[in-house]
Order: sequence, then structure tokens, then C-alpha cells
Amino acid sequence: MSNALKIKDLNVYFGDHHDLFQAVKSASFTVEKGSSFGLVGESGSGKSTILKALTGLAPQWEGEMTVAGQQLGLKRDRSFYKTVQMVFQDPYASLHPRQSVDQVLSETLKLHGFSDINDRIEALLKDVGLGPAFRFRYPHQLSGGQRQRVAIARALASEPQILLLDEPTSALDVSVQAEILNLLSDLRAEHGLTFVMVSHDLAVVSHMCDQTAVMRNGEIVEIISIEDMRAGKTAHDYTSQLLHASVNRVA
Repeated sequence: MSNALKIKDLNVYFGDHHDLFQAVKSASFTVEKGSSFGLVGESGSGKSTILKALTGLAPQWEGEMTVAGQQLGLKRDRSFYKTVQMVFQDPYASLHPRQSVDQVLSETLKLHGFSDINDRIEALLKDVGLGPAFRFRYPHQLSGGQRQRVAIARALASEPQILLLDEPTSALDVSVQAEILNLLSDLRAEHGLTFVMVSHDLAVVSHMCDQTAVMRNGEIVEIISIEDMRAGKTAHDYTSQLLHASVNRVA
């Protein structure tokens, strides 16, 4: 199986001079095409920063990042955003409050050069489980789960190969979190997508991913298969602590 994404010795920094902070330290991992890879750890561990570096939102980085066989430089062009899209944590913040669902999706499709806008909007809404009645609604007329479905539809508009998922359910009610995760799983299977998912929740990673990198203080301390994680076969004490805390929280 070919690689969709490869990161080697990635270092990411914020600030400058005396205020320089290294948020990610020598991170390396590979994601196979069609698989789902997790980045898990406590808040501030550097997992979301890796996604920001990938998308160009954290420009101070060094190392190697390769996406779909193309090595990334400092800038991201349109072809990158046709290949890679991101679903953000907060659906309340990621949608423009004065744009209808139709406007959100139309603008995205036009940006990526599609002409059959009407048909594509209908197909996107169907893909994410929203009927045509939602097309002309505004964000304030939608629930949190419905907003996140629109955000997922927007991410799918460019027909990407890779979706970056930054805590896609953590801002939602518990009752709808499973619905969104199951939707994402179905979309991955239907479209042959590759996922990179950031989460602090081991239960979510266990449900969604094939393999995960465990991060602490900006470093990857372990890369572990979900089968080994479920069986408690960990190589690092910190991973064991996370698993123990997760089990206790569920209990």
C-alpha cells in the first residue's frame, strides 16, 4: 500500500528570538493511503500543531512533510487544497454566520473550479445526511451536529484524498458525537479517504483509527496499533497512563 502522508523529523516553532517556543520536536510517522491515523495526547501536547504545519497555518517548521508523493515547502497551492482538507473542532466558529449552506458550498465549489454547482451541492448534502431542505438555511438555524455535517460537506467539495480531523466531535453534545463519527467512517469507506485525526479521547481514536501516535510535550512517545492499544500492549508508561485514565473515566 502506498503512502498518503509522510512526516520526518518535524520541528514546529512559535514566536521569535527570546520568546521562541518549540511546540513539536522531531515528529516522524507515515500514514498509508486509505488508512486512518490518530494523534492522541493531552492538551498542549503538539498534536493539533502538526495539522497546522501541514496546512500552512504554522509556517515556522523544519523537517520533511510529503503529501501524495509531493514534498511540501513553505507555501500551499491550490493543488494541495484539492488533495487535503480539514474539518475543525468547533462547527460554530468554522461557518460564516451570514452565509447560507448554499453559499458556503457554492463558494467552495467555484474556488476549486467546478461548474455543475447545483448537482454537486445536492450530492454533498446527501453524502452527509442532510436533505435539500437544509440548503438555504443559515448556521443559526442548524444544530451543532448539523453544522458539523455542513463543515464536512465543505471539506468534501474539492474531492480530497486526505481529511485532517481536528477534534471533530469534542464541541458537540455526547448524543450526536457517535452520529458524526459513524458518518465519517462511512465517508472514508465510500470515498477511499485517508484520515489523520487529532483527539484527546482514546475511545474516539479506538473507534476511528487503525494506528495512533501518542504525544507528550511536543514529542511522539509511541506509535501503536489500535489492536495493541485495546490489548494494553504499550511500550511507554505514558500510553499506559492514558489508557488507565480512559478506562477509569468510562467506569
